[in-house]
Amino acid sequence: MTPEQRLEAFRQIVERSPDDPFARYSLAMGNRGAGHLEEAILGFEELARRVPGYVPTYLMWGQTLEMQDRAADAAGVYDQGIRVARQAGNAHALSELTQARDALGRPD
Repeated sequence: MTPEQRLEAFRQIVERSPDDPFARYSLAMGNRGAGHLEEAILGFEELARRVPGYVPTYLMWGQTLEMQDRAADAAGVYDQGIRVARQAGNAHALSELTQARDALGRPD
């Protein structure tokens, strides 16, 4: 299966199950991997809107924003993810998100 075929398969799954967080996450990650960063960011945004408690969203979303030199936006996403991870009791994600946020320092 080519990367584009994989993306199309994820798109079809999202069409059938629009609130499935793993399908949306997979589509966003597929777009990210294919270099479609804007589409990936939009996918992560939509996932956070639909399923705000899906913890994996925030680290990948923030990193994708960083890839586009959007440090201030990434910081906000990491902060949001830190709150979600803390509420979920997900210590591993909390640690990763905190490290990513700290690495940014104070973005402009």
